This record gives sequence, structure tokens and C-alpha cells, in this order.
Amino acid sequence: MQEELVEFERNSVWQLIPKPKGHTIVGTRWVYKNKLDESGSVVRNKDMIVAKGYSQLEGINYDETYALMARMEAILIFLAYAAHKNVKVHQMDIKGAFLNGELKEEVYL
Repeated sequence: MQEELVEFERNSVWQLIPKPKGHTIVGTRWVYKNKLDESGSVVRNKDMIVAKGYSQLEGINYDETYALMARMEAILIFLAYAAHKNVKVHQMDIKGAFLNGELKEEVYL
């Protein structure tokens, strides 16, 4: 958890401020997962802090949801296309990935 928070600070993706009055706060929670090797042994315990998107209100950015994880269907389509075009594909693991978008509104977590 400490590594995740250090990455937030290093990438300047958040700012700790007092709770503002009159603004909706989107809750967060920690999600934990064990990273396994080929034999099924636990290699590393992973964690990620995520926003509770289900707390959104209909009519206020309700249909705008984003995920950092790729769906298996998207990966399979990508690999099939790469095989069809005879393109070499390399795999790598990203330790800290952040969406790089400009928000028009203020968001409080």
C-alpha cells in the first residue's frame, strides 16, 4: 500500500486537502490480489486503490467509466490481429500506470 501511495505522490496525481463543504466525495477502497507464477505459487501480493464508481448518481457522468485493466477479449483480438499481420509482439509489466487526462471538473476522493 505504501508503494502505491508513494507512486501517487511521485507522479503528482493527487493533493491531500481538508474535506470541502458542499462537494460530493467519491469513496475509495483497497483491492488486493495475489500474483502467481506458472506453478500457482504466490510471487507477490498486489494492491490497488480504486474509486467506488457505483456511488455515481445517474445523470452526472454516469456513463463515463474507465478501467486501467485490459479485458481478455481485447487482448485476444490484438494478438489475433498481430498474428494476421505477422507483427512481433513484446510483453512487459508496468508497475505504476496512471491515466493522463485533463478533467474539466474537480473530483474529490
